[in-house]
Amino acid sequence: MKVHFVIIAFLLFLVNVVDGFSQNNFSQRLADSTITLTNYKVVYDPSYYRLDYPNGDVPSDRGVCTDVVIRAYRMFGIDLQKLVHEDMKANFSLYPKNWGLTKPDRNIDHRRVPNLMVYFSRFGTQLPLTSRAESYIPGDIVCWDLGRGLTHIGIVVNKKSKDRKRLMIVHNIGAGQVIEDCLFDYKIIGHYRYGE
Repeated sequence: MKVHFVIIAFLLFLVNVVDGFSQNNFSQRLADSTITLTNYKVVYDPSYYRLDYPNGDVPSDRGVCTDVVIRAYRMFGIDLQKLVHEDMKANFSLYPKNWGLTKPDRNIDHRRVPNLMVYFSRFGTQLPLTSRAESYIPGDIVCWDLGRGLTHIGIVVNKKSKDRKRLMIVHNIGAGQVIEDCLFDYKIIGHYRYGE
């Protein structure tokens, strides 16, 4: 009986280790791929576009902060346009009504930070909001409140700040898809891990 318990405990330990490794491996690959987005010149453009569906995207030389996240996940075959739209169709009441919509809009819903926050909190791991830099690892998604009703989103990558105290962020706050040391520049309102 004792031997069976030890074997079962060991197997559960292995499952947790493999699951943790898989998540960390995906998170690291996501962070690495996100850095590649900074090689492409993108003009900050919050315009409304009619998009193909699924896998629709604004023109490749245009975008906002959410498009960084959307494009990073698309490199792994994860279509946030489709996923957010389907969840909003089924659970519209759970999503913010900041824009006066009465139904989902597959062209824009996934490009809004508050909607991504709801989606990641429902289907990812919602993590504590802390001021400890070590809490934020490569592949984490961070959301900020910029004030005056403006929100922002970016992905943590495995590049250290000049003082070596924080990991940097790939985001687009107006200067295109860039890597910056901005983790604690704004009030953090969301911290998530999402993926395999």
